[in-house]
Amino acid sequence: MTVAALSEAAAGRDDLSVWPASTSRLRHGGLSVGGVSLTEIAERFDTPVYVLDEGEVRARCRTYRDAFPEADVLYAAKAFLSRAMVRWMDEEGFGLDVCSAGELELAVTSGFLPERITLHGNAKSPRDIATALRLGVGRIVIDSPSEIARLAAAVGPDGRQKVLVRVVPGVSAGGHEKIRTGTAGQKFGLSLTDGSAQHAIARILGQPQLEPAGLHCHIGSQITEVKPYVAALRRMVGLMARIRDSHGIVLPELNMGGGHGIAYRPGEPALDLTALARRLRTELLESCAAAGLAVPRLAIEPGRAVVGPAGVALYRVLAVKQTGDRGFVAVDGGMSDNPRPALYGVRYAPRLVGRSSTAPDRTATVVGRHCEAGDILAADVQLPGDVHPGDLLAVPVAGAYHLSMASGYNLVGRPPVVAVHEGTARLLVRRETLEDIRHRDIGG
Repeated sequence: MTVAALSEAAAGRDDLSVWPASTSRLRHGGLSVGGVSLTEIAERFDTPVYVLDEGEVRARCRTYRDAFPEADVLYAAKAFLSRAMVRWMDEEGFGLDVCSAGELELAVTSGFLPERITLHGNAKSPRDIATALRLGVGRIVIDSPSEIARLAAAVGPDGRQKVLVRVVPGVSAGGHEKIRTGTAGQKFGLSLTDGSAQHAIARILGQPQLEPAGLHCHIGSQITEVKPYVAALRRMVGLMARIRDSHGIVLPELNMGGGHGIAYRPGEPALDLTALARRLRTELLESCAAAGLAVPRLAIEPGRAVVGPAGVALYRVLAVKQTGDRGFVAVDGGMSDNPRPALYGVRYAPRLVGRSSTAPDRTATVVGRHCEAGDILAADVQLPGDVHPGDLLAVPVAGAYHLSMASGYNLVGRPPVVAVHEGTARLLVRRETLEDIRHRDIGG
């Protein structure tokens, strides 16, 4: 490798642009996040382990509040939820968007006001609905025609429940085909183009137990451009105007969902939040004025963009080998704690931490310990050529959809979550142990 190439590789290793803002370089190749050494966290809590920077989470919440001062901002709990996360969202003035009775109960039992929670789901179970009504959830999103009668019956003749109708606006956006939800042909919502959404509103108006509070749409995930959101908002306002003209009601709320894209590797694009807020505000005012419609209260539901960049996953290297022309670095985690590369082809930028290396970089694929050829955490990345068993690898942007999507594959147990803040590390979610796994298996 030439001197220029070596310098470029060293610069790449030194790029902390996708790491939490609190990340600092330490001596001998170490890094600290939230004032705590990652090496010390690995030694204290073992690996794999998720590290979550509380300060980064709170700072991102405040960025949203500043960008959308007149809107309701709800945290999408599916990205990551714990009792501490519930408390942080409460203290930062966020609402919550949940998708199950489990997420809802955890939030409410952690002290979150149920009226500030919205329940989603394309196939809500009887338990989901019963729990939402028992706890007094603020809004329930209607996702299919069959939910209308079921929900009205569950509410009962003397009850009243605010609902939103999830609309598919016909806008394609998202970082992968499996996370594009704004067009027809997928499981979510009611189509704007075939009249399903308007028909659902008419049916809801025939149920006195249900109060139509507004419309909802979510066009996809990992969206890095503002334009699709503006197009979706314009269509949603048009539908609100048609509902007014057809039924004589003005819906007071418009929830534009989330899906705000973030950078997983240096140089990747991320959604410009300031531009998004400005364009949505302008389009909402102009579209409502053109339609002679009262401006509804706007709501958004970020998840990944709040917690994703605040997380770091730590792994210990177990094996290094060359197979043909490919080098593999195997670690003590894998698709059981991060299935996203296997599901969506997400690419991460792992980094050697805890020791310095002057060895030239070489291309390697970081793989997990599981019995699947697709158990890949990071394909074709640059790592020092002397990486060996016992080394510590850190993967930034690991706060969203890691623990929440973790599985029990190979019965290895799910990793713990450790919060760091102002020089202190504390356990939020403990490691799942073999004893936990044995206790669940009661067969003889």
